Amino acid sequence: MMMPSTSTIIAGDELPPPVASVSGESSLSDMTQTVHFSSGNPRIGETRGVMHLFSDDAVSSSSSSSNLPIGRNPLVCVLGVPNHMTYADFCQFCGSFIHHILEMRTVRNDDIENRYSILIRFDSQESTDTFFHHFRGKQFNSLEEDLCRLLFTLDVQFTGYSGSIDHTQPSAAGPIEQPTCPVCLERLDQDTGGILTTMCNHSFHCSCISNWPDSSCPVCRYCQQQPENSVCCVCQTTENLWMCVICGVVGCGRYKEGHARRHWEETEHCYSLELETQRVWDYAGDNYVHRLIQSKTDGKLVELNSHGSLSKDGCGSCEYSDSGMSDALLNSKVDMIISEYNELLQAQLENQKQYFEKLLQNVKEETEQKVSEAASKAISQRLQKLQTRFDRCVKEKQFLEDLNENLVKNKDVWSTKITEMEEREKKAVRAKDEKIQGLEEQLGKLMAQMDGESEVSETKEVQDATVLPLSTTNTSSSGSGNVIHANKKKSNRRKG
Repeated sequence: MMMPSTSTIIAGDELPPPVASVSGESSLSDMTQTVHFSSGNPRIGETRGVMHLFSDDAVSSSSSSSNLPIGRNPLVCVLGVPNHMTYADFCQFCGSFIHHILEMRTVRNDDIENRYSILIRFDSQESTDTFFHHFRGKQFNSLEEDLCRLLFTLDVQFTGYSGSIDHTQPSAAGPIEQPTCPVCLERLDQDTGGILTTMCNHSFHCSCISNWPDSSCPVCRYCQQQPENSVCCVCQTTENLWMCVICGVVGCGRYKEGHARRHWEETEHCYSLELETQRVWDYAGDNYVHRLIQSKTDGKLVELNSHGSLSKDGCGSCEYSDSGMSDALLNSKVDMIISEYNELLQAQLENQKQYFEKLLQNVKEETEQKVSEAASKAISQRLQKLQTRFDRCVKEKQFLEDLNENLVKNKDVWSTKITEMEEREKKAVRAKDEKIQGLEEQLGKLMAQMDGESEVSETKEVQDATVLPLSTTNTSSSGSGNVIHANKKKSNRRKG
């Protein structure tokens, strides 16, 4: 895809991935569409550009990321946002995804009226894909049928600028000071929060613009929402329109489908204002009410004397009579007409009051009935849940009572078994002690017998031994020799 030299990518430093071959470029061009856009206040300066978007055919209806177009960026475009949806409403619509948004830019599409588009750049491709799957085809609110149309954006190019202010680029040699948010006066840093650029090219923090309830810009008060054209409330035509003076309902005239007259037949609101000429028609008298004109200074309805005439160009001309009687008659007629008009207006207002009071009463009764039904339903559901919990508690109580009864029955059996086991253990211990005592007595007797036998054997050896005299010099050696000799005799005696 060819890029003009004057183009600028709104995605910042993140450029779209390069295309591998010529055939890949042709297939990619088949899946994209071109949308022309503009931004800025037309009275001051307007920036124009082109967006290259992936078409709806390039995206599958599946929620898998593998079915998303190849070569996509973390940049999406929300097409066809209604003008009455403010920046705060859109930030609230994004929900928790607002924390993953780095930049949002509002642009105006050339081929879509009363709507605008928003370019959104995210911090990661994963957040972009999740946002795409979550909000694609979702209603902006539950009261309208407008759906969120999301498309992946390949690139954005600014093609030109037209205006009275020269937007020259600063020199790249020196440092560029980071702009500040006009609301909080903090630096517009994407690392600390998302940045939203309005239609008039003023940038704010998303958190700051979320608190601005109006659709206008907080800096220059430029409003992207244009006044809507009047249409018939039934057939939506824009020609030959009449507006009810009492309730403001707009309908078409007799040269179309006559919905204004039908409104008079249904509500008996007899005064209708022609929007093109600002003249008032009286359905009851079947004529124009020329005595009601609009003041150019304050826009209020003022009285026009019956002797004044209205020319074709809308300017009034007056003709005065010199006769006093004519003036008196004229004044009396004027007073009578004013009195009749006041009475008629009072009657119409009273009917209107009763009509709207009846509507309010019906709405109140319907609301009370819905609230009563909702309360009864909630109480019934709550009672059902409590009954279920009560039944479960009763079952648990019965189970615990049965378990306790079984434990009480088994208590006596186990107590008897424990007593018998204790008695058997005591008997076994007693028998063991008696056996140990008998064995100890036998052992003592055996030890005494062995000691007696050893003493007797020693006595016999002493009696059989011979005592020899020892010299003084060889006392130690002779002693040892005597001992050896005596030992030899003992051994010989034992052998014999």
